[in-house]
Amino acid sequence: METLGTERKEGVMSNGGMLYHEVQESKLCAVHCVNTVLQGPFFSEFDLAAVASDLDRTERQMMVQGGGDFVPEQSHNVSLDGDFSIQVLQKALEVWDLQIIPLDSPVAEPAQIDPELENAFICHLQDHWFCIRKVNGEWYNFDSLKAAPEHLSKFYLSAYLDSLKGFGWSIFLVRGKFPKECPITSSEASSGYGQWLLPEDAERITKSCNAAQRTGSRSGQSQWPSDPYRQYEQQGMLLEEDDEDLKAAIAASLMDSSPAVSTKPDTLENENKDNSAANA
Repeated sequence: METLGTERKEGVMSNGGMLYHEVQESKLCAVHCVNTVLQGPFFSEFDLAAVASDLDRTERQMMVQGGGDFVPEQSHNVSLDGDFSIQVLQKALEVWDLQIIPLDSPVAEPAQIDPELENAFICHLQDHWFCIRKVNGEWYNFDSLKAAPEHLSKFYLSAYLDSLKGFGWSIFLVRGKFPKECPITSSEASSGYGQWLLPEDAERITKSCNAAQRTGSRSGQSQWPSDPYRQYEQQGMLLEEDDEDLKAAIAASLMDSSPAVSTKPDTLENENKDNSAANA
């Protein structure tokens, strides 16, 4: 295990070289996203709910002053099942002097050209949030639907962001002064949905999960049969070890992003008909 004194180009390694990851709990992906941006269990669902309540109160006051009506049940800052708005994530990260910027905005243009020079991105589609974060000079996908952080090469980072945009994801750049350290205690490491992992342990878990998923795909089973926003992973999973042809492969996959459907029975039937005709 690398120690806190190990040097990298960015400086001293944070958290002793360990990665902080949170596995999906209920619909708390916004909580997981914020905490993996900060690399530590800094916020709970109750903290974000309080932020959402403050935003609702501010919006209510503004609407009343403007002569409009505000219906709390129609608030977009938090849903009944625990999904939070981008405004909530923004307010939470502002506590740490971090700013969320839409990647397609002019101020984020450098990040569009050289994303590897940044430190974190937040991705959103439908009701799912996740973070892509650079930790100790290496990029990782901290999607809470994954069992562990997934390492991304610098080349794959750019292509991966492009593929997400192609599938309709909203991407936000996170800039500011990130926390350098989060005290790791035994209780934090073992409780709840948060976990601290060495990079090699995260890689081992990811490879094991990917192998199991490929096996399930070959047997006609899918880990996420009804999740349209998981298609990008199905396309990218088989490409992540082949960076040279990655962009071309992703471009081709985006032209046909519909889930693969087994056609073996029809194929066999057609072959049988062809053989019968040939024999006749």
